[in-house]
Amino acid sequence: MRPLTEEETRVMFEKIAKYIGENLQLLVDRPDGTYCFRLHNDRVYYVSEKMLKLAANIAGDKLVSLGTCFGKFTKTHKFRLHVTALDYLAPYAKYKVWIKPGAEQSFLYGNHVLKSGLGRITENTAQYQGVVVYSMADVPLGFGVAAKSTQDCRKVDPMAIVVFHQADIGEYIRHEETLT
Repeated sequence: MRPLTEEETRVMFEKIAKYIGENLQLLVDRPDGTYCFRLHNDRVYYVSEKMLKLAANIAGDKLVSLGTCFGKFTKTHKFRLHVTALDYLAPYAKYKVWIKPGAEQSFLYGNHVLKSGLGRITENTAQYQGVVVYSMADVPLGFGVAAKSTQDCRKVDPMAIVVFHQADIGEYIRHEETLT
């Protein structure tokens, strides 16, 4: 378990900033303590410094995980967010999409959100902006990328894709053997 390099930190923060913008600072400086990001086996973990000090007594090869897995670095050094980061991204999300109850199941099976399943969308959402997907009952379901801007969503065909799927809470069941 080691701190991220400057390049890794930049790549990761750029990806997270797509979803929460300048609220990124609120993830690190929290009222309940200071939190940091650590890299272990190409996965980035979000962990309190208090927990990090306790984990220093465990050998690196024996440590499976620590804290919450935020994502992983691919072999091409791109950062990919995991659904486990959803609980931390959702409260700070700048752009949100609410989907109708009939479209929830489709999204949770890993499909994109169609215009016909769109309930609401945050004003001034740009195309290719990172969005957090909510149910109409304000339960965070996952995150994705807006395929159309807010203005374009008003005048597209009902079968057009408005949000590209990236991760959802259904992954806990579909990929339970690979999530750590």
